[in-house]
Amino acid sequence: MLIHKKQRSLNTTSTTPQSPRKVFVTGAGGRIGSAFAESTCKHFDLTLFVDDDAQKDADRLSAYGKIVTGRLEDIDHFKEALKGNDTLVHLAAEPSAHAVWSTLQRDNITGTYNVFAAARAAGVRKILYASSVHAVSGYAPERQIATHFPVNPGDLYGVTKCFGEALGRYLAERENLVFFAIRIGAFQPREKLHQSDTREALTLWVSPRDLVQLFERCIEDTSLQFGIFNGISNNRFKGLDISDARELLGYEPMDDAFSEDPGILDWQLPELAGQTSRMNPEQSGLREEI
Repeated sequence: MLIHKKQRSLNTTSTTPQSPRKVFVTGAGGRIGSAFAESTCKHFDLTLFVDDDAQKDADRLSAYGKIVTGRLEDIDHFKEALKGNDTLVHLAAEPSAHAVWSTLQRDNITGTYNVFAAARAAGVRKILYASSVHAVSGYAPERQIATHFPVNPGDLYGVTKCFGEALGRYLAERENLVFFAIRIGAFQPREKLHQSDTREALTLWVSPRDLVQLFERCIEDTSLQFGIFNGISNNRFKGLDISDARELLGYEPMDDAFSEDPGILDWQLPELAGQTSRMNPEQSGLREEI
């Protein structure tokens, strides 16, 4: 199990039962951000950040919280927008595992640094970071991956997620912030799992309500200073180990990718592993340079 750091004495933004926790969400227009906003808007006081070019997202999300628009490269804008918020949920990123380095560097490296640094400057107490299974996707598919395994990215996108986790550890250790990274598995509609060219997606699937629950558990936790948790549902076969999320956060996932089709339950895990596919090196963003 990963050694999760217990909280030290923190300078916190005060909250009371009568005052909903103020949560700032980047990437709010994406699938995960939209699900989080819709599910938690009555529980948290949300500020939802969307890109300047995503006016349709801003209009659609306005029922769930305050809308802020801008760009990840504008650190000064974030310093101002984040003031008064207790928690940052950082979802904004280039999401493609096939993206080239120039795009990944802008959005996932520089953009993540800007948002985290702005959060520290604005007095935010806690950061939740949307990491990914891609941070450890270099392991053989038949292995169940625990959070204490060394990072092993299978693509440059995964490399950038390792950067975000490392930056968060620094902020927890040296800047006294609370930081949680969630290594999100296959967040997609259940029906799309059966259209996938790899059955491994079934072992990594996370439903919207399970992922939102895990984020809520992290936001409401008062005992940990730092943690990395695997974000998948209660699948019959699990590509990621979620025992520490259960034990430390009380995570209780409700869904199982294998429950929809009884025939799937006849599969054995080695058969699943045999059906998986890994990214071909020629598809890696590194090919832009070499």
